[in-house]
Amino acid sequence: MSGAPATTEGTEAQHGAGFPPFKTESFPSQIFWLTVTFAFLFVVLWRIAGPRIAQALALRKGHIAGDIAAAGKHKSDAEAALTGYEAALASARGRAHAEAEENRRLIEADVEKSKAAAEIEFREAAAKAAAGIEVVRAEAAKHVTKAAQDAAAAIVTRLLGDTVSPEEAEAAVKATGA
Repeated sequence: MSGAPATTEGTEAQHGAGFPPFKTESFPSQIFWLTVTFAFLFVVLWRIAGPRIAQALALRKGHIAGDIAAAGKHKSDAEAALTGYEAALASARGRAHAEAEENRRLIEADVEKSKAAAEIEFREAAAKAAAGIEVVRAEAAKHVTKAAQDAAAAIVTRLLGDTVSPEEAEAAVKATGA
C-alpha cells in the first residue's frame, strides 16, 4: 500500500501545487488562447450578432418613428374633428339663439296684439257700459223726478187738502232743484 501514496505524491510533483492560471509557465498558452477566444468572439459579434442587433435597433427605431407619425396624424385628425365639432356647436348655438329670439319676438308681437285687442274690447265695453249707465241714469232721473212730483202732490194733498196738477208739481220740483 505504500505504492498508492507514492503515485499521488508523484502526480503533485509533476503538476505542481497552486492555482493553474497563476502559474507563470502557462502564461504564454493562456494569452494565446485568450487572444484566439477574444478574436473568435469579436468576429462572431462583429459579423453575426452586431448586424442583427443593428437591424433590430433600426427596425425598432423605424417602428417607433412610424408610431410617432401615426400618433401625430391621429392628433391632427382629432384636432380637426374638435375644430369641426366646435364650429358645429357654435353654429347650432347661433341657430338656437336666433330661433329663441325669433320666438320671443313672435310671442311679444302676439302679446301686443292680444293687449291691443283686449284694450279695444275694453274700451268698447266701457263705452257701452257708460252709455248704458247714462241711459239708466237718465231713466232714474226721470223716475226720481216723477216720484218727487208724485210725492210733492201727495204731501200737498195730505197737508193742505188741495189737489195739485201734475204741471204744478213738476214746476215745484224744478224750483227746488231736484
